[in-house]
Amino acid sequence: MTWRKRLFDLFFVSLLIVILGPILLLILLLILWKEGRPIFYLSERMTTPTRGFQLWKLRTMTQVDEDSGVSGGDKAARITKTGAWLRAKRLDELPQLWNILKGDLSFVGPRPPLRQYVEAHPEIYAEVLKSRPGVTGLASITYHKHETALLKRCQSAEETDAVYSRICVPAKARLDLMYQRHQSICYDLDLVFQTIGGLFRRG
Repeated sequence: MTWRKRLFDLFFVSLLIVILGPILLLILLLILWKEGRPIFYLSERMTTPTRGFQLWKLRTMTQVDEDSGVSGGDKAARITKTGAWLRAKRLDELPQLWNILKGDLSFVGPRPPLRQYVEAHPEIYAEVLKSRPGVTGLASITYHKHETALLKRCQSAEETDAVYSRICVPAKARLDLMYQRHQSICYDLDLVFQTIGGLFRRG
């Protein structure tokens, strides 16, 4: 990560913490009132092919003893009413401001993968993770709806993992590598504004 990109991240994360801090506090109280504890959900993600970190999100699902893989139709029944609203607005990702502040994430980059997919596709992620993962990115903006539609039809964890590995991983990697070749501060700003615009279009 270049020093310019890191300064970009630190400037905007500081600004957003001040602006969004009161909103996050209200959301935390809402989750506590509606769903109870725990409020946060932590998941190991990879920032390089060999180094993981704890990704912070707001909890949007009921808890189970064991959970793995990406979310597909097999997990749909676990999404709470509050969680569905948070996901629709991407508000469940607000705690990732902490990950940006720590340096685990950038604002813009490939979404941080789960370890199991990095280990299953080492040749892909060796290239993709040359860019620091981000909260949003070209693949997130371009492919999110198609990925959601594909995984929504999956009725088991095995089917979800198979579809994600066979179709989604290589498709998103192509977009992530396209971003990597053209990355600049101006491009990052464009993708951030596209993300914000997408939230408003969701209503």
